[in-house]
Amino acid sequence: MRSSFFRIHHNDRQILAALLLLGTITLGLLTFSDNDSDRIIAEQSNAHDSILHKRHTKEKRYYDDIDNSYSHNSNKKLFNFDPNTATAQELQLLGLRQGQIRAIMKYRQNGGLYMKKEDFARVPGLSLKDYNELSSYIHIADDYQQASLHIRTKSDSLQHAIPQKLREGETIDLATADTSLLKRVPGIGSHFARKIAEHRRRLGGFVSIDQLNDIELFPEEAKRFFTLSSTTGVARLNINKLSLAELRQHPYINYYQARAITELRRKNGPLKSIDDLRLSPYFPDDVRQQLAPYLTF
Repeated sequence: MRSSFFRIHHNDRQILAALLLLGTITLGLLTFSDNDSDRIIAEQSNAHDSILHKRHTKEKRYYDDIDNSYSHNSNKKLFNFDPNTATAQELQLLGLRQGQIRAIMKYRQNGGLYMKKEDFARVPGLSLKDYNELSSYIHIADDYQQASLHIRTKSDSLQHAIPQKLREGETIDLATADTSLLKRVPGIGSHFARKIAEHRRRLGGFVSIDQLNDIELFPEEAKRFFTLSSTTGVARLNINKLSLAELRQHPYINYYQARAITELRRKNGPLKSIDDLRLSPYFPDDVRQQLAPYLTF
């Protein structure tokens, strides 16, 4: 009875053997995987250490090269030179270091130009003492200098042809002066000269020097250099014939005032005098006084 209980049948032994084999294989795979992972990690670590070592070696070689290149030339000689054409040997004789010479050569190879002696101060590592020592020997050939220093344009010529500013007590006629003459007034440049001419055109002519105050930020002190010889040539608007759009073109008539004029004409017929504008609230006394020199009926 007892021996029968512990007896293992043939089929059971086969199953047990298969399970043992499967367990052995699984354990082997796990062991191999762990060893392989350790090997990969070790290889990656070694590769990283190798990269760091190479980088450190490269950086050390770079900075050693800089240290060596920045040693002064004891046989320095000073002479006139153009940094755009000087050879490496000439630059070395001037006392420049190897690193600086290479920087200059690379800058020129990339199309860089030294257009003025101050450009040479940008050479890497060049101290103020070294620049001051070399600056008096730097001579840039005309071919390498800024073109605008040698080529005078038409606008430059016109600028140099502008007359001198008016002296105290001298005046010009605001009614007729062109922009060239206007620019002779102290405080008046191209901007205000154009503004004066444009305002005169839109008004139809000036009737008072104080009308210059219509121009934004106009310099008050410039007004004493103007006179107004005559106002007889001022253009006048026939407000009984002009359309709303045409009336609005005048600087002293806005949209609402132009519309009021056309409404007055429609309701009351042609306007006979400036006083007819009293019928509209858009024309108080000061506005009618301002408009009077420019209207005809």
